Amino acid sequence: MHNLHDLPRTLKESCFRLGKTPESEREESQATFHNLFLHIHSVRVHVRTLRPTLTFGLGLMATASFIITIITGVLLMVYYKPSTDLAYQSIKDIHFTVSTGRFIRNIHRWSAQLMVLVVLLHMARVFFTASYKKPREFNWLVGLGLLVITLALSFTGYLLPWDQLAYWAITIGSNIANSPREFTDAIGITKFFDPGGLQKRLLLGANYVGQDALIRFYVLHIFVLPLALVALLGVHFWRIRKDGGLAKPEDPPGGLAEWGGERRPVFQPLATKTYGLMALVKGKRPPVNRGPENTVMSWPHLFWAELSVFMVTVATTLILSYYYDAPLKELANAAVPENPAKAPWYFLGLQELVSYSAFMGGMLIPMIVLVGLALIPFLDRRPGGEGTWFGTSGERSVFWQSLLFACAVTVGMLAFTVNYGWLRSWFPNIHQVWIIAINPGSLLVLIFAAWSLFILKRNDSVRLSAVALFTCFLVSFTLLTYFATVHRGPNWHFYWWPSQWPVH
Repeated sequence: MHNLHDLPRTLKESCFRLGKTPESEREESQATFHNLFLHIHSVRVHVRTLRPTLTFGLGLMATASFIITIITGVLLMVYYKPSTDLAYQSIKDIHFTVSTGRFIRNIHRWSAQLMVLVVLLHMARVFFTASYKKPREFNWLVGLGLLVITLALSFTGYLLPWDQLAYWAITIGSNIANSPREFTDAIGITKFFDPGGLQKRLLLGANYVGQDALIRFYVLHIFVLPLALVALLGVHFWRIRKDGGLAKPEDPPGGLAEWGGERRPVFQPLATKTYGLMALVKGKRPPVNRGPENTVMSWPHLFWAELSVFMVTVATTLILSYYYDAPLKELANAAVPENPAKAPWYFLGLQELVSYSAFMGGMLIPMIVLVGLALIPFLDRRPGGEGTWFGTSGERSVFWQSLLFACAVTVGMLAFTVNYGWLRSWFPNIHQVWIIAINPGSLLVLIFAAWSLFILKRNDSVRLSAVALFTCFLVSFTLLTYFATVHRGPNWHFYWWPSQWPVH
């Protein structure tokens, strides 16, 4: 009976080895050591990395959104049927019949949309705080992989409702995958070399959007891509931990640390430390040869901050889900195309470029941008500025100059094409190779590259050159997305507002 009486306590102690709320720094460190989820953090964290304005919690917000999509996705799987005959009806059942089904579907959609947005902002934050520099080059590449998988996760989920919106959005996506055929057709080698057709068949399992495509998108969406994302997330977090936490400027020797509830100077003057066996390893890693200057215990400071971000993410998702339903149009019909048929919002910028050249806008420019992003940390090798917004001299000035330059070039290019058309309008019989080579998308890339080289020559700084190029592409992507979302209507014509669209 005594053991039965103590069962709650012993059960709690078996789950949580510390068994109580930490009351000293030693117990706070033990709480971190003895918990699987907390052990991903270091015991101490630098106070600078706790400032909300450094990260805005974007990385954690993306992780929280992913967790929410996983939970709600599993609930939706209980009722969803991945069949072209049953998928639409099962979504309608979830939307109109299943108790709280509409709300859960709304949460799933908005958390996914929030995840895409936050991941994009997180990448911008990492770049503008130079947090990709040595030794974080590999983690920058992992982050790019996470960005690609996040977009793929959202894109593959787009088809599952099997309504008109999903069907024609995926049709556009598959046509973008098929876009290399524009080039191979132009030079007459498609019969021998057809990467576009191969990509489309791999994506759809056929030459059209049908049952094979639905099954492939379903498997990718619920299993393959989440598994890949979880694996990369593990590597991402592990590298952050091994690289000494979030990027931050180097502290001068000596400093302050929280001890016994007070902030006290430590290592003044710099102490000569001994490491025992660790001395066999040359101290190149951030935690080596470093004292706990300007640090606080992760428990509870960091954990409270993370919990706050998680709660803000949940609250934002719930509010959006309460007021805005996930869209559900008519049953997919291959005989009645949507006009305009638009891709998901994060691909609308590409769709604007695809309207001039499918191959250039849909494949080549995204590849150039991805390769350029991947090379940034390996070309920008000069130390300094890590962990600070626009940390080195002149970055803020170059950012604003590039923002204005990119706005002027992009808006000017769009206004010109809307008012005067492009090569095909002027020369109807022009060869397709010229259309591919000279179009607004390729010209934007060349102009932005020239601007970046000008900044490099003027300042002799790879970092400033990268800031100029990254800012230009970011601004252009935003403007193109806005333009395609708001001002493109039926037949991809320009309209000031959707209310001006012709009524059929």
